[in-house]
Amino acid sequence: MKYLCLAYGLERDWLRLTMAEQESLLAEDDLLRERGDLVATLGGTATTVRAWAGEPLAIEGPLSVTPLPLVGFSVIEAANLEEAIRLVQGTPCARARGAIELRPILTMNLPAWSSGESPRPRQDAAGAEEPASPSAGA
Repeated sequence: MKYLCLAYGLERDWLRLTMAEQESLLAEDDLLRERGDLVATLGGTATTVRAWAGEPLAIEGPLSVTPLPLVGFSVIEAANLEEAIRLVQGTPCARARGAIELRPILTMNLPAWSSGESPRPRQDAAGAEEPASPSAGA
């Protein structure tokens, strides 16, 4: 199963670490990259787009405000949530006073990223999508 890992943290907490600590934590990201997982950092700006009435409305800033800014993300492959937790527990934001939010990815449209076992959203009687089981397709 694929997991979206949203990384939150403050630059000041990162800068408080020694160079050796920073290098050690960055090596954890390198391990994920070597496995073929996607790991990326984000720029400091966000634009939120809504088109409720058909015309786009772009608002400078993130959709939600949190105590820790979103600074990066990754997409990892893990057999289950426990493995995903193990894979990200040593990464920079998880260790440098930040946090990693894990979300299972239920479907992907890129064949190279799809495990072939990813569940597709089910529809209820009214045609609304129901979330697939987080353990399905693992």
